[in-house]
Amino acid sequence: MTSEPVISIKNLDHYFGQGQLRKQVLFDINLEINTGEIIIMTGPSGSGKTTLLTLVGGLRSAQSGSLEILGQELCGANATQLTQARRSNGYIFQAHNLHASLTALQNVKMGLELHKNMSLPEMKTRSAQMLEEVGLKERINYYPDDLSGGQKQRVAIARALVSHPKIVLADEPTAALDSKSGRDVVTLMQKLAKEQGCTILLVTHDNRILDIADRIVHMEDGKLVNDQAVVSAV
Repeated sequence: MTSEPVISIKNLDHYFGQGQLRKQVLFDINLEINTGEIIIMTGPSGSGKTTLLTLVGGLRSAQSGSLEILGQELCGANATQLTQARRSNGYIFQAHNLHASLTALQNVKMGLELHKNMSLPEMKTRSAQMLEEVGLKERINYYPDDLSGGQKQRVAIARALVSHPKIVLADEPTAALDSKSGRDVVTLMQKLAKEQGCTILLVTHDNRILDIADRIVHMEDGKLVNDQAVVSAV
């Protein structure tokens, strides 16, 4: 663990809407996450989990307080700064968000297309290796419609991790999966993240996967109400 946190959030507030319709959705969030940590964020629907995840990921600009990602302040960041910040992240969404018209290999290769210093053959080789690591070596030329839910989510994981991001953000990655596929998916995320030394922030309602976390943070009504280390049985 390094002493410098990868994600440092201080006194963060966030609002939706303007004027009389303005509504506060995050209240005084304080959270630090270090290199290589796996943090699971729990809480009821509407508690602000996904909003916080999108702010950390640079998908929208933070408004008030401090939000430092890899040493860069994103509070008040402009569109160019947010785009730059997003290049350090890998995203895994609940609905896998694969392009139906692209093969598994082509979907994963999209995760490298922001990286201009890599040739097309290199991109293809790295994407194929990543699909092999997630157990889909025999499926690289399959289209999403020909893959199971668990296989699609593995393609999404491969796409998120192929660029070796420093941070992986996952929003309900097991929600659409049965318990075995869900377990396989998070175990895979955990293994690959540890190998690559990246940090994971994962939002979930799935109590079956909480044991992969180093810490669990719980949100209610836009507030972080609990932050606890997970003590694993040896």
